Amino acid sequence: MTTRTTQTVVRFSSPFQLPGFDAPQPAGDYRVDQDEELIEILSRLAWRRVGAFVHLPAICMNGQTHQMVPIDPADLEAVLEKDQQQP
Repeated sequence: MTTRTTQTVVRFSSPFQLPGFDAPQPAGDYRVDQDEELIEILSRLAWRRVGAFVHLPAICMNGQTHQMVPIDPADLEAVLEKDQQQP
């Protein structure tokens, strides 16, 4: 099966916490990877998301360790929306 990974950057203007995180993360820009697999449907091609990961720490922060934490894309969207609604 063919797979691909797309990488985006999301920006949080205030600290945030996603389900499964041990502690809130500081505001900043974060890399997010989304893994998708190819679905062949008759005469079309489509991609189905099979995983998503956020890279910690934030891009601007220098840390001794870096990690990729699995996340639910729906949780990420909800937290981003909440962040954008804050004054």
